[in-house]
Amino acid sequence: MSATLLARGLAAGHGARVLFADLDLVVAPGDVVGLVGVNGAGKSTLLQTLAGVLPAESGEIALSPPSATVGYLPQETDRRPGETVLDLLARRTGVAAAERVMEEATEALTAGAPGADDRYGDALERWLALGGADLAERAEAVVASVAPGVALDAPTVGLSGGQTARVGLASLLLSRYDVLLLDEPTNDLDLAGLEQLERFVAGLRTGVVLVSHDREFLARTVTRVVELDLTQQLVRVHDGGYEAYLVEREVARRHAREEFDEFADTKASLESRARMQRNWMAKGVRDSIKKSKDGDKHIKAANRSSSEKQAAKAKQTERRIERLEVVEEPRKEWELRMEIAAAPRAGAVVATLRGAVVRRGGFTLGPVDLQVDWGDRVAITGANGSGKSTLLAALLGRLPLDEGTAALGSGVRLGEVDQVRGSFLGDEPLAAAFGAEVPDLPDAEVRTLLAKFGLRADHVVRPAGTLSPGERTRAALALLQARGVNVLVLDEPTNHLDLPAIEQLEQALADYTGTLLLVTHDRRMLEAVRTTRPFAVADGRVQQG
Repeated sequence: MSATLLARGLAAGHGARVLFADLDLVVAPGDVVGLVGVNGAGKSTLLQTLAGVLPAESGEIALSPPSATVGYLPQETDRRPGETVLDLLARRTGVAAAERVMEEATEALTAGAPGADDRYGDALERWLALGGADLAERAEAVVASVAPGVALDAPTVGLSGGQTARVGLASLLLSRYDVLLLDEPTNDLDLAGLEQLERFVAGLRTGVVLVSHDREFLARTVTRVVELDLTQQLVRVHDGGYEAYLVEREVARRHAREEFDEFADTKASLESRARMQRNWMAKGVRDSIKKSKDGDKHIKAANRSSSEKQAAKAKQTERRIERLEVVEEPRKEWELRMEIAAAPRAGAVVATLRGAVVRRGGFTLGPVDLQVDWGDRVAITGANGSGKSTLLAALLGRLPLDEGTAALGSGVRLGEVDQVRGSFLGDEPLAAAFGAEVPDLPDAEVRTLLAKFGLRADHVVRPAGTLSPGERTRAALALLQARGVNVLVLDEPTNHLDLPAIEQLEQALADYTGTLLLVTHDRRMLEAVRTTRPFAVADGRVQQG
């Protein structure tokens, strides 16, 4: 079904803090709208509002036709106890909910309730439109293609991060919504998965609104960009793709600065002229008083006339200042200025694996023989499930080996950003959880450092587990600055980070002089960050470049 989503005058906020207001958006069939903005600007809130998960504080949302279906896929897959892969796919494609409605309509029809015929017909039509009739058959083929080795009856709680990402991709490929709302669909996908997702989005005839911090994905898919500017409290719509948006944004910022500078210079010049004219007027008055003892009435008249002329000129200049069209100074955007604190260098050899073999169920990594030396900058790439995280855990001595040996060199001080940002998932307030990781850092300095990473007073008192994924990532990056490290381990560091923070991280990595182990599927980060050695992992084998 061809459907259009219309939003008019939407507003949202957290308490007294406004995220966006007076937002208008039309998503027509074939549109791919990319939402961009810093963490906390309201991108996920807007998606949830459009999906009906959150009520709009003001404004309205309409679908044309009203019977159209809207699918919302959140950025974190909630793996529920007792739920199988097929159950998750049915839930995320909307089939499970449609089936429940159809069962209720069937009961009403059996009971002879008034209007039950129409209710059942509508419910059946919706269930069929969402693909309920052949979901199991389609799911078997799609999962076998994108998540090989994952059974439909497998419990979702037992899936790895990579498998969960692949099952999330499968739910997208199986969906038959009329409008799709996608929150960070690229997270944890490998390069093959990203390419499948790009082809899927590009081939859709339905409207799509998505949030992604994968710059290459945005460049390849979106047809329009909506920027939520938290600093300026503005919503800007840029027609055209992501690269055109970057150019347009830079030009707009430059013009805004030039317009303000021109206004400020003109105003300062006029104010300086008015001051000078007032000074001349005052001087004329003083001269007139000083020479008042002179009986020459012509001199007195000349002095008075001069003062009056300067007063008139000063008033004229002041009126010109009042008539100036005021140009507000562009508010400077908050920027993450990140540094990675360096510890004293480790020994010449950082880590080694010799004949290392790790077995996990039916998966085997190895045998692996490799050595990481001081100053190596290693990029670890490979498909989901190929063994990248297992290799990291074995290399760092965190996973017992079934065969072979692993050793860390002397003086190694690790700094990590892992996939789940595991230090910040509990009920403890963020400030306390962070302080426990750096006990020598005074509380005031903890709060100051977290504020530098955009985590302010309302964040530090909240339970760490209630933070958004992007906020947890910022906290993990703040730890790198608080600690001295000489071996940096980054496992998918760009997941959930906003675009400015990703660019700052890339800059920080350019200045970092220690050893780097980087796992990422972010294609632009792989291009931007200098690496000296590639480790390609495939089917449990490691190929060194």
